[in-house]
Amino acid sequence: MNLSKQIAKHFREIHFGGNRTSVNLKETLQDVTRQQATTQVYSLNTIAALVYHINYYVSAVVRVYHGEPLNANNKYSFDLPPISSQQHWKSLLNKL
Repeated sequence: MNLSKQIAKHFREIHFGGNRTSVNLKETLQDVTRQQATTQVYSLNTIAALVYHINYYVSAVVRVYHGEPLNANNKYSFDLPPISSQQHWKSLLNKL
């Protein structure tokens, strides 16, 4: 298997399952509510902010794979818009 196929395989497994850890983002986050995802604990990032951060960089890398220049900046990677409903939270999860 070539390198790009191997990377794609691992990436899918991290998001949807099948890796040797038996842990993946989809199953781990599926029962997290909007309230849980947006609750600030101490000064740590919220779950919603981390999901947004992952989506931000994954979408940037995918565009690079399609021949576009890398157009991502860490200062924007946590610019999460307000999560005002459970539907908005689920929409953010569906981008994973």
